[in-house]
This record gives sequence, structure tokens and C-alpha cells, in this order.
Amino acid sequence: KTALKVADVELDQLTHKVKRAGKEIVLANKEYALLEYLMLHANEVVTRTMISEHVWNEDFDSLTNVFDVYVHRLRAKIDKDPDKPLIHSIRGVGYILKG
Repeated sequence: KTALKVADVELDQLTHKVKRAGKEIVLANKEYALLEYLMLHANEVVTRTMISEHVWNEDFDSLTNVFDVYVHRLRAKIDKDPDKPLIHSIRGVGYILKG
């Protein structure tokens, strides 16, 4: 299976195309990797450490604002409809993607 779907977001792992409600969304490589990781762990809390190890393949200080910047960019593209946000912050822990 190469397609991931959470709520109305679809991600094709072969073509790297992402759609929400049928509209294609263009993501930078790290934004795509972050979304893919969140979708693979949908409805689970993912910590900053998990993200740094799996998305960046690095073990750097997970308190940097790198995550915040990428999550903000991803939210700006994915969560334009404020009534149905998918990406939620879990204060002091990490993030969860749920639809």
C-alpha cells in the first residue's frame, strides 16, 4: 500500500503527491517527510525526539525551534480550514495528527 489517508488528506508515497479535499498541496521535502511520519503515526502522539530521529535522521537538540517552523509551514498548507485542523500540539510533548 503506497497511499496514506487521514480524514480528507491523501499522501501517495510513490509520487509524493499530497491532496486535501481533492486539492493538490505542494510541500517541500522536509514538510512532506514530516507529514508522512505524522500520517504513519496518525492518532498517536509523536515526540520531538521521534521526529528528529525519523524525519531529520539526526539526534540534535529537540528543543530547537526547527520543528515549530516546519509544523507551522505544514499547518499553513494543510490546515487552512480552522474548523478542521488535523495537526495538534501536545504541549511539552510533541504533536498528533488526527482527523
